[in-house]
Amino acid sequence: MTLLSVADLGVCLRGRDILRDVSFSIGEGELVGLIGPNGAGKTTLMRAVLGLLPYRGACSLAGLTPAQRARQVAWLPQSREIAWPVTVETVVMLGRTPHLGRTGAPDAADRERVDAALERMDLCGLRHRAATHLSGGEQARVLIARALAQDTPLLLADEPIAGLDPAHQIATMHTFAALAEQGRSVLVSMHDLGLAVRHCTRLILLGGGGLVADGPPAQVMTPERLSEVFGITAWYAQTDSGPVYQPLEVIE
Repeated sequence: MTLLSVADLGVCLRGRDILRDVSFSIGEGELVGLIGPNGAGKTTLMRAVLGLLPYRGACSLAGLTPAQRARQVAWLPQSREIAWPVTVETVVMLGRTPHLGRTGAPDAADRERVDAALERMDLCGLRHRAATHLSGGEQARVLIARALAQDTPLLLADEPIAGLDPAHQIATMHTFAALAEQGRSVLVSMHDLGLAVRHCTRLILLGGGGLVADGPPAQVMTPERLSEVFGITAWYAQTDSGPVYQPLEVIE
C-alpha cells in the first residue's frame, strides 16, 4: 500500500525555484532518509507535501481534510521549543488529539499510546516534569514522543536527531526502524550521513533543485555523487556489525 505519492512536484518561493519535478512514493514498512546539502530543499519538500507551502504537481495527501491528514501523517518540524509550562505527559498526549472523541477526553487506549511513546523515548522518569524546564535535547525527545503517540501510518520528521546525544540519536533511529518493521513508514531528513546509511532502508538525495537519486543507501551514496552533491570523500564498508560510513575530506 502506498502511503505517500508525489509526482512532478515543484516549489517556487520569493520568485526562485527551490524544487523542480520531484517524484517518488513511499510504501508501507519503509524508513526513508531524506538527505542533501544545506539549501537543497529537504524542509521545503516536507512542508509542501503536507500542504503548508504552495506547490506545482501532485501529492496524494492533497485531497485530505485537515482531520483526515492528522490521522494519516504525523509531522515533526525542526522547531524544538516548547512554550507551554505543562507536563511532559500533557505534551505527548497532544499527539492523541486527532483520535479523541466528541468529549475530547482521552480514554484508556489513548493513555496506553502515550505510555508507550514515553517509554520508547526514555521519558518515563520525566513524565510529570514541566516540559519547559527540560534541556533542548530532552524537549526534542518529548516532541518525538508526541509524534509517536499520534500513531499514524506515516511520520514525517525534519532533522529529529539534531541536538540529541549519540545514545539518543541511535535509539531514535532504532525506534523509527521498529515502526517500519511494524508496517508503518518514516520519512526523516538528516545531515548525519553515517546514521542515514546505517539505519535507513532507502535514501532520497536532493541537490541542485531536484531529485538526484533514490534507492538503497549503497547505491545512492556513490563516490561520484558525494563529490558532485556534497563536495566530500567518504569511507564505506560492510562489516559484521552492519554498514559503516564515514565522511573524510572536503574536495578542494
